[in-house]
Amino acid sequence: MDIKILGSGCKKCITLEDHARRGAADLGLAPSLEAIHDPVAIAGYGVMRTPALVIDDRVVVAGRVPAAEEVRALLSAAAGL
Repeated sequence: MDIKILGSGCKKCITLEDHARRGAADLGLAPSLEAIHDPVAIAGYGVMRTPALVIDDRVVVAGRVPAAEEVRALLSAAAGL
């Protein structure tokens, strides 16, 4: 599983990254996790508002920080658990 956090590196981006790391750990997943701060790369995903969560090259949330439970559910669904 490949997880990307798109954003400027602000507090909201850091919170989303933390939710993703904790959610993956709770589910026993060992994904690659990358934070992308480059505006051109972010625009390449079609994201206009950050932070955004990308799982396996699919934008699943953009423009807000989802609750930790929502992130865990998105990761679970992507992993087929």
